[in-house]
Amino acid sequence: MHELSIVSSVVDTVMETLAAYPGAKVKEVRLRVGALAAVVEDSLQFCYGIATEGTDLEGSKLVVHVVPVLMHCVPCAQDVELAGLQSFRCPRCGEPVLDLRQGRELEVESIEIDEVEEKA
Repeated sequence: MHELSIVSSVVDTVMETLAAYPGAKVKEVRLRVGALAAVVEDSLQFCYGIATEGTDLEGSKLVVHVVPVLMHCVPCAQDVELAGLQSFRCPRCGEPVLDLRQGRELEVESIEIDEVEEKA
């Protein structure tokens, strides 16, 4: 299950970012995950709960945005979204498409935090 190592890296990244906001509470972490990234969202969610235990991220929500596969079709001279991963053919003209434009992403898209106000 490589999802645990992925989530551990995400938690480390968020914790590094959180250092600039002392006392802040993380509400939500949003990931962009490409359809070709070979990760299982349910496993990510499960591992996130484990990896955040005892950290400043404990109790936060993991939101996964799945990014579709976008390829460039040379004959059509356009970027096209593949309907599925079974065939890498242009849905418009049927020609094979080889130029991947999106779909392998695995990145932290954003972090939502509640900043703690300093006491006077």
